[in-house]
Amino acid sequence: MASAAASLASSIASKTKTKKKHFMPQKKKLFRSSDPLLSVLMWGVNHSINNLSHIQIPVMLMPDDFKANSKIKVDNHLFNKENMPSHFKFKEYCPLVFRNLRERFAIDDQEYQNSLTRSAPVPSDAQGRSGARFHTSYNKKYVIKIITSEDVAEMHNILKKYHQYIVECHGNTLLPQFLGMYRLTVDGDETYMIVTRNVFSPHLPVHKKYDLKPRPPEDGAPAKSRMSQKLQTIRIATRFYCAIRHTKELPTYKDNDFINDGQKIYIDEENKKMFLEKLKNDVEFLSQLKLMDYSLLVGIHDVERGEQEQPEDEIEENEGGEEEGTESDGGVTGSPPESPSNTLDSNKPLGPGEFDPNVDVYAIRSHENAPKKEVYFMAVIDILTPYDAKKKAAHAAKTVKHGAGAEISTVNPEQYSKRLYDFITTILS
Repeated sequence: MASAAASLASSIASKTKTKKKHFMPQKKKLFRSSDPLLSVLMWGVNHSINNLSHIQIPVMLMPDDFKANSKIKVDNHLFNKENMPSHFKFKEYCPLVFRNLRERFAIDDQEYQNSLTRSAPVPSDAQGRSGARFHTSYNKKYVIKIITSEDVAEMHNILKKYHQYIVECHGNTLLPQFLGMYRLTVDGDETYMIVTRNVFSPHLPVHKKYDLKPRPPEDGAPAKSRMSQKLQTIRIATRFYCAIRHTKELPTYKDNDFINDGQKIYIDEENKKMFLEKLKNDVEFLSQLKLMDYSLLVGIHDVERGEQEQPEDEIEENEGGEEEGTESDGGVTGSPPESPSNTLDSNKPLGPGEFDPNVDVYAIRSHENAPKKEVYFMAVIDILTPYDAKKKAAHAAKTVKHGAGAEISTVNPEQYSKRLYDFITTILS
C-alpha cells in the first residue's frame, strides 16, 4: 500500500515537473496588462482555479460555503512593477458556491480560467449605473464589472436563494449568470469585481442597444408629458453626430427611445412563450428578494449589416492580436509564480446571423416575417438594488403627495416587477 502511494506521488510529481517545464517559455507573456489591477485579477483567477482543481466537488453545498472566502497575500519584488505590483492581496468570495454556479451554467472551469488569463481583459466603452466600469474577457465571453462593497454585501444576502433558484430552473434564466466575485487590494486600495457571462455574443456585433424599464414621468405627471422639445432636439443631434463620426461607441438608449424609434422585438410564438415564462419567473423571484431598479438589456444584431461588416472586423481582430502580442513581449522581466493552461478554444465557423446556443444563451432569432433579419440578446441586469429604508421613505412621500393611485417611479418590488413584465409584453411582436 505504501509503495503504491509512493509510486502515485512520484507520478504526480513527474507530471507536475513536465507541465512546469512545458509552459516555462510562455511565462513572460502571462498576467500582463497596462492596468496593474487587471494583472492582479488575471493572476488571482488563475491561482483560484488551480487551487479549486485540487478540491473534491462536494455532494452538496453547506451553509458555511455561502460565507467562506479564500485569501492570498503576495510580496515579491521580482515582479515587473509596471504591470504586476510587487505587493497585493487577492480574495475570492464563496469559491465553492461560484464553482457550482459555473457548473450549473455549463461553464468549464478550465475555459473560464483561459478566458480571463490568456490575455488581458478589454475595457468597455459602456458604463453601468453610477459610472461603474466594465471590462470584457479578451474572447468577449465574460464581463468583469467593478462593484461597490454594498453590492458585495447584497450579493452575500441573496446568494443562497439565488443558487437555489438556479438549481431549480436548471440555469434556464434571464438573470445575470454570476460566475465569480473577488476583492483586489493594490497599494492599500480595495477594488471589488464580479464576473458574469456576457449578454452579447462573442462574434455577432450588436448594432443597437437598449436598457429597458418603464420609467413613468417624475412626480406623478401625466403619462402624455414626454421629454421637452429641447431635449428631443439634443438627442437627435447627438445621434446624428455619433453616426457621422463612425466611431465604435455604442450608446445605450432607453425605453422612450425604443418607443419613439418604433422598435419591436420580432420573435415567433414559441420563443415568445418561453421568453415571457422565464421573465415572469425571474421578476417574481426578484420581487420575493425585495430587489428592484433592474432592467431588461436588449442588444440587436442586424444580420445583413453584420455580413457586410464582417471582413473589416476580421482584419481589425488580426491587427489587434499582433499589437497585443508585441506589447506583451516588450521589456517584461520577472514572472508570476504560476502559469495557466495554454488550451485554445475551438470555435466552429458560423454563418451570417448564426450562433451557438450553448455560448449565446441569451440570443433569439427574429421570426421569418420580421421587417429585417435580426438576432436579439435579452437579459435582466442590475439586480443588486434592495428596497431599503431610503426607497420606502421616497415611495411613502410620493404617495402622500400624489395619492395611492398615482403613477410614480418609486414603487415597491411587487409593483415594480409587474410593471416591468407588463411593459416588456407590449414590445414583443
